[in-house]
Amino acid sequence: MLDSADDLADLLSRVAAKDRAAFASVYRTASPKLFGIILRILRRRELAEDVLQDVFLTIWRRAESYDMTLAAPMTWMVAIARNRAIDEIRKARLTVVDAPVEKLNLADDGILVSERMERDDSALRLQRCLDGLGEPQRQMVKLAYLEGWSRDALAKKYGHPEGTIKTWLHRSLKQLRECLGS
Repeated sequence: MLDSADDLADLLSRVAAKDRAAFASVYRTASPKLFGIILRILRRRELAEDVLQDVFLTIWRRAESYDMTLAAPMTWMVAIARNRAIDEIRKARLTVVDAPVEKLNLADDGILVSERMERDDSALRLQRCLDGLGEPQRQMVKLAYLEGWSRDALAKKYGHPEGTIKTWLHRSLKQLRECLGS
């Protein structure tokens, strides 16, 4: 594992020079997180795997454009993954259902029962906290953070300015943090 963003940035600079070993290290480090983000957006494992492959091809090709002064390495890669997943939704015109949060847990045969119970309890707590939000805010949070909708898309859907959407999302997240912290 890498110790810092600086280590990952160094690896990306080596990837820009087409260093395959550095690329393998970036893949090992970033792929679990990127796959999770893509899967949450697409909700189809086989499609998420294909998109992840495309994301890493993009990282390989565009590593020289990474600028550490603009974003942390993981932030840069997450943006690529998120945008590529959203592009896939638009391209395929996938329909996304509004699944309850507890249904989003993925089965993993290697997980301990105690860990599964803890995760299920966390999902139930999150659902209760989401239920405490007003209806438009709850839907906006789900669309933005589970389905990857942009503020612009939310503004168009709800007929409010982007700044209002940003404020509502910020307040909703603050309320969720407070609810989950108690």
